[in-house]
Amino acid sequence: MTGKNQLPKINGQKQVAKSRLFAIEQLELTFSNGEARQYERMVGSGNGAVMIVPMLDADTFLLVREYCAGTHSYELGFPKGLIDPGETPEYAANRELQEEIGYGSKRLQFLSKVMMAPAFFNAKMDIYIATNLYPSTLEGDEPEPLEAVPWPVKDYQSLLQQPDFQEARSIAALMLSIDYFSSGKLIKQGEI
Repeated sequence: MTGKNQLPKINGQKQVAKSRLFAIEQLELTFSNGEARQYERMVGSGNGAVMIVPMLDADTFLLVREYCAGTHSYELGFPKGLIDPGETPEYAANRELQEEIGYGSKRLQFLSKVMMAPAFFNAKMDIYIATNLYPSTLEGDEPEPLEAVPWPVKDYQSLLQQPDFQEARSIAALMLSIDYFSSGKLIKQGEI
C-alpha cells in the first residue's frame, strides 16, 4: 500500500441512542473514492480510562476479582477505572489502586495506550505498572469489596489459562508487563 489513507468526510452526525454510560452516534461519511456509507459508533465519557499492573514486590503482582455485568460473571483482571474530569491519568491510576486493592503507589510507569474496538468505540486506556506500593484505602464506587489476588510473575502462563482471566485489556497489560520485565527496566534493587 502506498501513501497515507485520507480520512473520510463527515457529512452528518447525530445521536441515535443514549444511556447513562454511552451514546450511539450515526455518521454519514464520504470516502476519498466517492463511496458514501453510514457508520455507527459508541461514544464514551471522553476522559479515557486507566489500567494498572500493581507490583506487590519484584516477584508478585496483584489482580482483582470483580463482577462483570457484560458476562454476568466474576472475572480476574488488573485494577482499572475511568479518568474523572480534571484528573491526570496518573492521578486516576493511583486513585483506582486505593479504591480497588487498598494500596497507593509511589511510582507509576506508563507502559502503553490501548484502544478497545476502535472500529466502533472511541475508548482509550492508559496502562501503568505501579511499584513502591503503600497501604492506603479510598472509598470507591464498587457495590461490594473486590478480592485482591496476588499472582507470581513467573507463573504468568498459568494465569493465561485461567477460565476467569479473559479480558483482552488485562491480557494486553500482562503481556506488556512481561515484556517490560524481561527488558530489565523495572526490577532493580530498591525500585519495588
